Amino acid sequence: MMTPSSPLRFRRREFLTLASASLGALVIKPFSGLAAAAADEVIAALHAPVGLQLWSLRKELPKDLPGTLAKVRSMGFTQVEGAGLWGKKATELRAALDTAGLTTVSAHMEFERLRDDLPGALAEAKALGSSWVVCPWIPHKGDSFTREDTLKAADTFNTIGKGTASAGLHFSYHCHGYEFVQSKEGTLFDTLAANTDAANVTFQIDVFHCYFGGGDPAPVITQYAPRVKSLHLKDLKKGWTVVPGKAIAPAEADVPVGSGQLDMPGILAAAVKAGVGMFFIEDESNEPLSHIPASVAYLKGLRA
Repeated sequence: MMTPSSPLRFRRREFLTLASASLGALVIKPFSGLAAAAADEVIAALHAPVGLQLWSLRKELPKDLPGTLAKVRSMGFTQVEGAGLWGKKATELRAALDTAGLTTVSAHMEFERLRDDLPGALAEAKALGSSWVVCPWIPHKGDSFTREDTLKAADTFNTIGKGTASAGLHFSYHCHGYEFVQSKEGTLFDTLAANTDAANVTFQIDVFHCYFGGGDPAPVITQYAPRVKSLHLKDLKKGWTVVPGKAIAPAEADVPVGSGQLDMPGILAAAVKAGVGMFFIEDESNEPLSHIPASVAYLKGLRA
């Protein structure tokens, strides 16, 4: 997740009935030993591997890029989602990723970069090996995200989406919480969806920020299937207050997947039913190196 100032900036409800009879309800089985939680293996309940959003290690990567990427691989990941270049050229970062045995399948890029230099942004994505470009934040003033902001962004996203498709890549918008306030279409996220081309503008649902901003992730995923192409997986600490329209939570609100207040089995069942094919753990706590393996362990402990 990116904040506006960073190089790259992100009610509990029952939803277990979303899983079809063939999928069954997701349940948790006992899990012992984090070493067995290899994220590059297909997670049985998701029918897909789980990657890591590199923003999770935003403090570690600038200090020791090769060593940190090696740690990512040692956790079992083979797929990552990019979050900037960490002071390197795209070719240099790609070489470091290759050395670590990691593949960039998706890359976050700032709204302004995509709007003002789409050819350069797409060239960077290709240099990294990514086939997906994701915008994680729509610039707006203060805490107020308006209908005008939404409609202007929708026009920009249509242009970006068309250009990205023409270059043989795919474009998604990463929800961030400020969109889940009321509008005449339902919420401003609904307004954005209604005013963007479904063929070229798809969605990455950050389940934490959707929930923290007042949305309900499982119904959102279901409503916008098959436009939902990927998920960010993270969890909100139990007891933490949800504030409609809120976009950024403090680090202490972020806990390992499955240990917080989100209905993860229901959310993941909705995602599987919707055909979501990409999942990325993103940890925004101050303890990512311990939280990330715990999140992997939880996901490995799920079964369909």
